[in-house]
Order: sequence, then structure tokens, then C-alpha cells
Amino acid sequence: MLRKALAALAALAASSLAAAQGYPNKPIHLLVAFPPGGPVDIIARLVGPKIGEILGQPVVVENKVGASGNIATQEVAKSSPDGYTMLAHSSAYAVNPTLFSNAGYDPVKDLLPVAVVAQQANIVLVNASFPAKTLEELRQAMQNGKLAFASPGTGTTPHLTAENLFHVKWKADATHVPFKGAGPAVAGLLSSQPPIGCMAGSGPMANIKAGKLRALAVSSAQRLPQLPDVPTLDELGYPGMRDYTWVGLFVPAATPHDIAQKLNDAVLKAVQSEDLKKRLDALAFEVTAAPLDATRAYVAGEVAKWGQVVRETGAKVD
Repeated sequence: MLRKALAALAALAASSLAAAQGYPNKPIHLLVAFPPGGPVDIIARLVGPKIGEILGQPVVVENKVGASGNIATQEVAKSSPDGYTMLAHSSAYAVNPTLFSNAGYDPVKDLLPVAVVAQQANIVLVNASFPAKTLEELRQAMQNGKLAFASPGTGTTPHLTAENLFHVKWKADATHVPFKGAGPAVAGLLSSQPPIGCMAGSGPMANIKAGKLRALAVSSAQRLPQLPDVPTLDELGYPGMRDYTWVGLFVPAATPHDIAQKLNDAVLKAVQSEDLKKRLDALAFEVTAAPLDATRAYVAGEVAKWGQVVRETGAKVD
């Protein structure tokens, strides 16, 4: 019996090794958990083709939107663990299991993080016609009347940054208006419906530069090179509010290590290309891709961190 079990394990290991050695021999399907126009979609469409060039097979990008990213996550978690189905998700991946009563996946057990490709600070901003010119003026406006604020969606880190600032720190009676991604949220802000928002840098950056939106604060440790005149929340008297929206790539947990390693190697090589680095920098992305073990440890830490934030802010699915 023991001999048969060992033989079966050896055969399984041999087949996994053979699959990894021949990988990839067909297109790779990359499911994006959010709509076009936001950081997840941008990273997928910038990094995906580079990974494809490196691996010698095309990466087919598809937006699979729903339930704050849970639909795409569940689909990838249940897919064949052969490296041909990947997930592109934001830091909401680490938030949703606590925020939702049943997100439909275990962030540690069901998927394997291939790389956290890049991150962005969250930006507190308003429509240019809104009277607040500083974060303190926004705080006063929120104390004087009931206002609403936009985010890219319930459970995204911009949503939680805003919840923490507006509701926990300021005790303001502000209504959250969740959109289905950063693109729709920017459109809402541009029409002042609502005029206040919080989102990661790439979505609103062009409209901030064009003067249509006004950035009041950023959640990074340092000011952004793209917005040198916008102070950090730390500078403005809110220590510890260093929140980032990151974009990660995932595969099913049972994916052979050698395949995950090939994908990780491809991502690390892709983000070092000069043309991609320039494009990411212009959009206020900070490259964070790291080896597999460091990536897994980082994601586990983010799951713990954002779970605590959800509990402390009392954030709920709207």
C-alpha cells in the first residue's frame, strides 16, 4: 500500500514537472476583476503583453466585473491549476473576505499570489468647482452639512481610507457612493455626483493635471512626484494613514510551483523594461514586484491589516 502511494506521488510529481517544463504552450487568460479605466485594468493591459512576449504566448485580457471583484476571484480559484488562468485584482482582494459575509474565497488558501506588481497612494479629491481648497476646508464643509463621497467600490482601499478619515477621524455624516470601478467614479466626480471622492492615483490623474479635479491629500509616506504640491495625510496631522491600492496577479493555489515561478520571473523581468517603467511612473505607480515567497508574505500581511481596518471602521457592503 505504501509503495503504491509513493509511486502515485512520484507519478504526480513527474507529470507536474513535465507540465511546467512545457509551459506555456497556449494563450494565457487573464481575468481583470474591475472595469476599464482603473489601476487593475491599466496594469493588466500594460504588463500582460510584456509577460506574453517573455513567455512566448499571448496573454488575453478580459474584464470580469462583479461583487467588488469577487466574481472574477471565485472563477479563477475554481479554474484548472495549470497556469493558463490568472487573476488581476486590487488590494480589495485582501479586504473582501472580512467585508462580505461570504466573499466566496479564502484569500490565503484558495489562490497563490504570483506578484504584487505595483501600488499607488490613495488621493482625497474634489471637483474643481467645490469650494474646499484644502483638506481642513473639506473637514469643515463636512461638519457643516451632510455630503457624499465617491469611491471605486465598496471594500476598495480608497473606500476604506475615506471611511477612516471621514467617519472615524472626523465623525462626519458623509454618505458613501460606491461606483463599479475607478473609471465610473471619475465620471461621477467630473459631474459633481458626488463632488468629493477618494481613489488611487491613475484613475483621476489626467483630470487632476487638467484642473478639472483638485487633489487635497495623498495617503503615501512621501508626496507624489507627479503631485509635489499635494501634502500627505501624515503631514496634515493624520499619522499612520499610509494606505495604498496595489495590483496583484494570482493563480489557483494548486498551481505547480515551477509554473508560478515562471510567471513570477516573467513579471519581474517585465517591470524592468524601460518603456513600461516610464508609463507606470507617469501614472503614479510604484513598482513593487518581488519574489514568490516575499509576495505571499506581503499578501498575508495585507489580509490581516485590512481585516482589522474593516472591523475598526465598521465598513459594510452598500
